[in-house]
Amino acid sequence: MIQTLLSILFVYLFIALGYLAKRLFKERIDPKTLTIMSVYFMQPFVSIWGFSTAKLHWEHFDVVGIYFGIIGLLLIPSIFVARVLFDDPKERSIFSIAGFVGNTGNIGIPLGIALFGEQSVIYTTLINLANVIVVYVLGAYIYSRGSFDIKTSLLNIIKIPIIPASLIAMAFNVWGVTLPAQLMEFFKMGAYSGIVLQLFLLGTFLYGIKIREVHPKLFLGTLSQKFLFVPLLSALILSLTGLPPFVQAVILMEMMTPLAVANINLASLYDCRPQDVTALILLSTLLFIPVLFLFVLWVMPLYS
Repeated sequence: MIQTLLSILFVYLFIALGYLAKRLFKERIDPKTLTIMSVYFMQPFVSIWGFSTAKLHWEHFDVVGIYFGIIGLLLIPSIFVARVLFDDPKERSIFSIAGFVGNTGNIGIPLGIALFGEQSVIYTTLINLANVIVVYVLGAYIYSRGSFDIKTSLLNIIKIPIIPASLIAMAFNVWGVTLPAQLMEFFKMGAYSGIVLQLFLLGTFLYGIKIREVHPKLFLGTLSQKFLFVPLLSALILSLTGLPPFVQAVILMEMMTPLAVANINLASLYDCRPQDVTALILLSTLLFIPVLFLFVLWVMPLYS
């Protein structure tokens, strides 16, 4: 247990280093440049390596289906609850989607390795790929409140390097294409470098976030949804499936990850209170630390 908790702390240490670097060097650390390096160069390594860690079987794709199923079952009542709780349409949009767009890549993949070992990578990679689709289709649609062009959204997804890289890696995996050991080591080095860069980038991003006055109902509602209702309902839904306990634990962890930075991109694009969304991301990232400790101490033993 002590080793697991130390592994979690070391994951967050990379985030702290990114925050410290931005605090010390200010404008000399450019998050936009780091974002370009991460999204267009390093994240494809993470995906390619992830799909090389285990042979894909149909039960792996069941994880994606169940993940989409959980999102769908939780999203529909969330939209109706938002109409009851909020009069402001922008607050409705934030509450309806922000709690479901988790940081399954930057935090989910490295935490999966820390908590469950590299055997979790095949599952966290698939879940992250599914989450990317949720972010850029459902997320964009809800943040734009019905004015978003779905066709354009789908085209934008295809342009994201992680998508074609994942499809190629999945095809190689299914067809049983064996790559040289040296090339696999190259992909692994790139993947771990990409994971560290993502955590570092998250830290630099958090430096610029300041908590502003936000409607308390939005904070309490979104964070309660993220760390209370979503995990409880996810655990209930997962218990009704035939998935192995290990896989259920991985999915549950991914459902609990803090709000994704992509929320800010969409909120800014559609002028949907981006400052409020930014504050929510900061609070959810900080709140996730004690939540994660509780998950390790009380929840993980139930799935062992």
